Amino acid sequence: MRRQARRVGRRVRIIAAAQVGDMSRVRNTVFGWALALVLVAVFASLGAWQLRRAVEKQAMLDAAARITELRVARPLSAAAEPGGYDWAEGAGSFDPRGPLWLDNQQRAGRVGVRAYRIFHPDQGAPLLVDLGWLPLGGDRVMPAVELPPGRLQLRGLLAPPPSTGIALGSGLARSGDGWLLTRIDLAAITAATDLPEPLAPRVLRLDPALPLGHDRDLELLANTLPPAKHRGYALQWFGLALAVLVTALILTFRRPRR
Repeated sequence: MRRQARRVGRRVRIIAAAQVGDMSRVRNTVFGWALALVLVAVFASLGAWQLRRAVEKQAMLDAAARITELRVARPLSAAAEPGGYDWAEGAGSFDPRGPLWLDNQQRAGRVGVRAYRIFHPDQGAPLLVDLGWLPLGGDRVMPAVELPPGRLQLRGLLAPPPSTGIALGSGLARSGDGWLLTRIDLAAITAATDLPEPLAPRVLRLDPALPLGHDRDLELLANTLPPAKHRGYALQWFGLALAVLVTALILTFRRPRR
């Protein structure tokens, strides 16, 4: 009787241990799949965001290319219309206030700044004019930006200002006779320069053929990712999502070692 009772006890312990092991495996499987699905959802959403950015930027480039190819000029007062692109031309004069340097601007692998000045067209609100790129030395002394004298006839591409990214602080500080910018914040520039009226929401990118300003072109994505890069990053995120899903399937259905 005692021997039989011991056998029964051993069987009960074996069955109980097996049940505990099964429950533990079920919990681990549920937790593992929950984590895997969260990761798949996060990676897939990041991939979808990158694809959307690629589509948006390609549409922007296509629109700007059509405008610069046709070059049907609108008045500079069109800068007051927010968003989009237009070829514009008109007369006016530059404001005597100092230059504005947009920091951290690269060109051909070199570090520099993009120079802006305020322009008053004959009709319409004042607007920022992109005068081009200038190199910046290691001493971080801002380069001189000439003030073109008299009344001038300008032409170029009206475009939204460069993307601001994450806005931290005021975005500008006094530097010599001008202002150093970390981003183009039109309201902050208007306030800092004491302009009597707000700046137009679009910036004039000067025609590179004009004998005015500094090294420049009409490239819209010089300091940001082009559509092809966004598509490449999207592929990487989708690849990570697929890798997580495949790994979860392999771990779930592989045979346990004996």
